[in-house]
Amino acid sequence: MPDWTGRLAVATPLLTDPNFARAVVLLLQSDDEDGALGLVLNRPSGTEVGEVLDAWGQLAGSLPVVFTGGPVQPNAAICLGHARLGATPVAAYSALENAPALGTVDLDASPEDVGPAVSEVRVFAGYAGWAAGQLEAEVDEGAWWVLPALPSDAFTDRPELLWQQVLRRQGPPIAFAALYPEDPSQN
Repeated sequence: MPDWTGRLAVATPLLTDPNFARAVVLLLQSDDEDGALGLVLNRPSGTEVGEVLDAWGQLAGSLPVVFTGGPVQPNAAICLGHARLGATPVAAYSALENAPALGTVDLDASPEDVGPAVSEVRVFAGYAGWAAGQLEAEVDEGAWWVLPALPSDAFTDRPELLWQQVLRRQGPPIAFAALYPEDPSQN
């Protein structure tokens, strides 16, 4: 499996599973032994971060809600941080390989200790996971595109538009999929 850490797995229009239809997943890990793990970036919930993790609400940015990160372990929380430019590293923040502007944040740490290293955080309930070789097989079957990520993708204020935005910036032929109707029978 190629190292897709820090890249996006973007659902193609062929993927209709409700957990992943039009999903944009930031891959936090991908390797031959452990498979792949990622966070769905475009599924905000109605729950404010401050309601479930009071101390972290202050770093939650302009869209301070918990996101549904995927169907695996929906009661587990994973925190993603956006690194401050030129910040001094802190132990509670681990930059992603291949995407150093993004990283995971230890929620057991104090937000005051993490704040100097990150400009904002986004909290996810659950994650998306694939066994070794599974994501690669799904890519080969046409269910996913693996595409470059921008740090702003993980912290967009308009997650409902992220799928289309990521596809449009790819250029043809992938960009054409951004116009694909949610229900092709209505076309």
